[in-house]
Amino acid sequence: MRTASSLAPLMFMVAAGCAATDHAGHASHEPPAADGRVAVAFPEPLRTHTLANMRDHLLALQEIQRALAGGAYDRAAEVAETRLGMTSLRAHGAHDVAKFMPEGMQAIGTAMHRSASRFAVAAADAGVSGDTRKALGALADVTAQCVACHAAYRMK
Repeated sequence: MRTASSLAPLMFMVAAGCAATDHAGHASHEPPAADGRVAVAFPEPLRTHTLANMRDHLLALQEIQRALAGGAYDRAAEVAETRLGMTSLRAHGAHDVAKFMPEGMQAIGTAMHRSASRFAVAAADAGVSGDTRKALGALADVTAQCVACHAAYRMK
């Protein structure tokens, strides 16, 4: 069952016209004609710091996927919680950066961190049960927040 937050990226893309389809009904991968994302300005040191954090988020997602593929569910959970989850906020300097973010961007970021913490629990559970479906669904919820944020906002 999909939640409103997991549908947010799709709803945004449809509203923005990014989800055009070809004659066979497949989603087009063409970029929108104009970048309609909200431009967000951070002071330069925080801009550089935030971009580095986002690159680390991508690296963490790669490490999580590799751990899941190898059956290392506890490792996937650890990476998710320490690098993306709610316990990562202090290390990422979230308090300093949040004051420069529009409210919607803050909400998506918080949802991403919370979903990463939920994924960490689901991944640990998968290590016990052997059932990865909930963990994979929870990981999709994490990346849905990334997609939603990058579809709606850009750094100046």
